[in-house]
Amino acid sequence: MRIEFLWDEGADQTLGLPFYASAGAAGADLRANLPDRGEVILQAGARALIPTGLRMAIPYGFEVQIRPRSGLALKHGITLPNSPGTIDSDYRGPLGVIMMNAGQEPFVINHGERIAQMVVAPVIRADFELVETLSDTMRGDGGFGSTGRS
Repeated sequence: MRIEFLWDEGADQTLGLPFYASAGAAGADLRANLPDRGEVILQAGARALIPTGLRMAIPYGFEVQIRPRSGLALKHGITLPNSPGTIDSDYRGPLGVIMMNAGQEPFVINHGERIAQMVVAPVIRADFELVETLSDTMRGDGGFGSTGRS
């Protein structure tokens, strides 16, 4: 599997491409690539689009999912409000990460900091069909909490 990348104009190329932090990592780390090489202060309850300085070409039949980093979520309440965010194979625009501070204190995002992870996943496209009835199951139309403790 190969994902092609292109740097945005003015991006700090010394930060490198996304990378897997360990041999078993499912997600490759993305870094904040801030135009002024400074910082973004994310106030409690606020959200911001953080640039990565990258564009990419995802092969047809795949998507890239953008997910929060667990350490930032646990220690600081930093998450991604649209998680997982999906990047489609036909998108070629700038790769940005929508970050949200669900914590109680302001959080500083520094240039070059690892802010999220990307997971490459296959996409199965379905055919949609309107029918008169659906097949029966043991669960039936039982909804939220119907299979056990809620």
